Amino acid sequence: MMSIIPFQQAKFVELVCLEPVFFASRELSDTYYTEGTIGNYALTYALGLVNSAYRLQGQATGRPTYKEDFEAIAQTFYILPASPTHGRVTFRFERFNALSDAYWYAMTNNRVATAREDLPFFRRTGKKPNSFRASNFPQTGRFRMIERGNKFQTVVFGNYQLPDYIRVGKFLSKIKVNILETFDVIPLPEGNYQTKAYLNVADLPPQTEILSFDLISMPPAPILKNLHFRGAAWQVGEIVVPADLQFCGGSRING
Repeated sequence: MMSIIPFQQAKFVELVCLEPVFFASRELSDTYYTEGTIGNYALTYALGLVNSAYRLQGQATGRPTYKEDFEAIAQTFYILPASPTHGRVTFRFERFNALSDAYWYAMTNNRVATAREDLPFFRRTGKKPNSFRASNFPQTGRFRMIERGNKFQTVVFGNYQLPDYIRVGKFLSKIKVNILETFDVIPLPEGNYQTKAYLNVADLPPQTEILSFDLISMPPAPILKNLHFRGAAWQVGEIVVPADLQFCGGSRING
């Protein structure tokens, strides 16, 4: 049985990194690693199709709002996570230093205290003033970033017009968007398939049976590659993906 296709056409798109790209995919000691992919949620925000609040407050800080943000376009647009065009990614390391230039400072709980008058108060009373309280803002460390010049590929479903350039990552790095070709989306019957595309595990329909895969563990959801699956599928050019992909459309637990 073939699934109903909400998308008639899809675009094969190339993304060219014009600047180093950084996401905090993994944190090991004082080094913050970017994985060799660009998530489809990040790309959707970067394309300007949805917006999120600049600052979350109150109860909204307890969970992400991807499902609410993508609800308006979930039936008319979808994009795959971007995979490296040539199968490998080159990286660069950069060191950052956010220490103060003040005459006096001291390292406290993951932050720099610059109010020297707080030090006698802390020694005398044992109470921590505001400048000594723990903070989740690292002061020194290293970034592993995707080097400029890397090329990624993705598939965009739907008839939305794409911009020539987008900005992604923590530093809003510039990326060139090239539409290489447009294909019809062809439905395939249920069967066993293997795909070279990268897939967001949170977007896989629950009726798709996962047989084997390689995992890229990164927030907000793991990315699957070399997926072997059983179920209905869509074909876009030479790329085959599970049918009925949709933002936050999965109901899986632990994959």
